[in-house]
Amino acid sequence: MESHVKKIKIAVNGGIDFGSKLTAKQLLVIAKYLGEQELELTTFQQLYLEIPENQKQQMIDEFTAVGLHCYPVGNYVKSLRTCNFCKGAEEEGMPVAMELNKRIAGIPVPFTLKPAYTGCPVGCGEPLVNDIGVMKIKDSYNLYIGGKTKGHDARAGQLFRENLNPSELYSAVEQLIQLYSEQGKKREPFHKFVNRMGFDTLDESIG
Repeated sequence: MESHVKKIKIAVNGGIDFGSKLTAKQLLVIAKYLGEQELELTTFQQLYLEIPENQKQQMIDEFTAVGLHCYPVGNYVKSLRTCNFCKGAEEEGMPVAMELNKRIAGIPVPFTLKPAYTGCPVGCGEPLVNDIGVMKIKDSYNLYIGGKTKGHDARAGQLFRENLNPSELYSAVEQLIQLYSEQGKKREPFHKFVNRMGFDTLDESIG
């Protein structure tokens, strides 16, 4: 009887940089494990790839060695969708975006949570229509929650905190995700969680 190796899906991207880019070396490593499958490109700047579960760590180590970032697929916080930092890394807060992504991407949640970041009011990273959105305004950060990008009831998120410094931003986002993890219902999208809890209640719960 033919044995079947269990496969799992992982998300891969080139990390947070000037736009969504991959190098030739990174593409070659991905192609090495692609086989006959098709590569799925998501709207959240990720590539979905099925890999043998028993080779997971070996493959992740190889991907990481060429600068690729790997994330779980499913009910987790997705990697941070970002703008292209067209005015420069420091001016648009790339280090802050990288640190925020490091802190939250891959955390288990009741339903897939999509965070987004943009380095100026133009909003190329689409922070206002995602679950959690961050917009850099001059030298501080505004935090939006409860956006919805799809459906007839699509809507912009509400301004939750403004004029935050990086430490305040990290803390507020981490507290929101922790509250959602603990009090969100199974498969409850974040925008529905925000509606159910109420904006004022969330505001009082987050230090």
